[in-house]
Amino acid sequence: MFAFGRRRSPPRAPRSPGLIGMDQIESRRRPHLLAKVLLASFLTILCIVILRHSSGSDGSNVFSRHETGVTHVLVTGGAGYIGSHAAARLLRDSHRVTIVDNLSRGNLGAIKVLQKQFPGPGRLQFIYADLGDSGAVNKIFAENAFDAVMHFAAVAYVGESTMDPLRYYHNITSNTLIVLEAMATHGVKKLIYSSTCATYGEPSKMPITEETPQVPINPYGKAKKMAEDIIQDYSRKSEIGVMILRYFNVIGSDPEGRLGEAPRPELREHGRISGACFDAASGVIPGLKVRGTDYSTPDGTCIRDYIDVTDLVDAHVKALANARHSEVHIYNVGTGKGRSVKEFVEACKAATGVNITVEYLDRRPGDYAEVYSDPSKIYQELNWTAKYTDLKKSLSIAWDWRKKHPDGYGFSSRAII
Repeated sequence: MFAFGRRRSPPRAPRSPGLIGMDQIESRRRPHLLAKVLLASFLTILCIVILRHSSGSDGSNVFSRHETGVTHVLVTGGAGYIGSHAAARLLRDSHRVTIVDNLSRGNLGAIKVLQKQFPGPGRLQFIYADLGDSGAVNKIFAENAFDAVMHFAAVAYVGESTMDPLRYYHNITSNTLIVLEAMATHGVKKLIYSSTCATYGEPSKMPITEETPQVPINPYGKAKKMAEDIIQDYSRKSEIGVMILRYFNVIGSDPEGRLGEAPRPELREHGRISGACFDAASGVIPGLKVRGTDYSTPDGTCIRDYIDVTDLVDAHVKALANARHSEVHIYNVGTGKGRSVKEFVEACKAATGVNITVEYLDRRPGDYAEVYSDPSKIYQELNWTAKYTDLKKSLSIAWDWRKKHPDGYGFSSRAII
């Protein structure tokens, strides 16, 4: 231990070991606490600057009033992978966007990219807030005139959910309830809810339709199903228009190279297979670990339906355009075609040009063998179909972004608090 130039204090009477231990703990905590306070202050100031920049040119806050011909969409989790892509599309379609994110998984760098691309007044604002704070959420709704909510914000790793289930029930189910209560209080009538095929569990019959029984087998899927149930129960006694999108495994990135996926390094173990492939291809990790080779599938590895993020966002936009008060619609969003993990790895090798080393391990808790969609309902009712279905091409676009952004969005991609 170092004294850092301080004079030693005179000897004091010995105290109980318990009290000495507490002093040691407190002395260690103080520097960390100070650092957190300073970083929190920095983030708060930065967010205020962003908010001011987003206000109307005449100094008034255009986000606080409805405007004829302009749809103001609250995008929760809009600093995350899917949410940021959705925000970009909404802005490109001339919607007004408010992003709320606590940056626990999202990236402030993605917000900066969006702000630079859409700098005009009254287009985009970012609010740093936690959806678990009902007071903060209610304040956001009270101060903004939202026409619709796209609710993406959620922790979303199957493996992590089995290790920390309470976090998933709080973050997904409880937070959705808080958002729904705020919508009810402030009269927001349209909700596009980001759900998942994990609510189906491991069906005995493929492909999965919207009528397939929901029997989730991990806390992530269970938490999402609970949130769906809450939304549907509330809708029966209200005029809210709901679109629930259950989507499958998301890959790819913005074709124009502005946005991409930048997960936390500490979450690599739980992340998407595309991120793990890119980590292996770029040498961040020595190789790719494939969990489970004894499933009842043609090559023994899991089969999944990989949907490009651009297609997924297009489905959300069509859902928003077709949401009607007092109606609830549920759609699967996938390609309708299953690909095995081994197929995916070969496509990733081709996209990156790297002969990735693969290590095969035991199954991951909570995983299921085969899941792919029947997307015919969303095609028939919303005229939506997946267009980016070339696995290698989607991975190539994502790999190009990754090569240009080896550290994600830079410093701002890391957790601030």
